[in-house]
Amino acid sequence: MKKQNIQKGRIGESKAIYHLKKTGYTIIQINFRCSLGEIDIIAQDNGVLAFVEVKSRKDTAFGYPSEAIGYKKRQNIAKAAITYIKQNNLFDLPMRFDVVEIIGDEVKLIKDAFSSNIRY
Repeated sequence: MKKQNIQKGRIGESKAIYHLKKTGYTIIQINFRCSLGEIDIIAQDNGVLAFVEVKSRKDTAFGYPSEAIGYKKRQNIAKAAITYIKQNNLFDLPMRFDVVEIIGDEVKLIKDAFSSNIRY
């Protein structure tokens, strides 16, 4: 990934973290990586473990950012989430997959944006 793209990603994540905190989320971890995938933000929202993908674009000329999260990406996020749950023994917490979509300066939280049939 180009240095410029990494910097844009960090800016998007910073905006997302600010928005999530403002919305009442507690940030647990940023940029969780394992051999199966990556999760941008892991947070807790009213007792629910939220695995958050951050997508940003300057405009919608090529569609909405959330539309760029395809099946394979969702599966990889789910596999990484299961790894995180196993590593931290969090089997009792309900979980969901959220997306923070950023278009220009507008930040939108999509709770329960997708589901997965991957089980532990």
